[in-house]
Amino acid sequence: MGLGGCFILIGVGAILAFATDWKMDSVNVDMVGWIMMIVGVIGVFVYASVMRRRRMVVPPTTVVSQDERHL
Repeated sequence: MGLGGCFILIGVGAILAFATDWKMDSVNVDMVGWIMMIVGVIGVFVYASVMRRRRMVVPPTTVVSQDERHL
């Protein structure tokens, strides 16, 4: 799941938790919203952690001309 999917989970979860007044006998819609928001936040942290590990720092290289190599 990418970063966009995590933000969608957070957004949909916030809508379910705060902006709806649906009452269902078998499902607590507010709790489903909170769970979706928590999963989205965990996904953002996992995504950031993985991207930080993938980012490699390459040391800068110096360019040496052919004239300087023969000295």
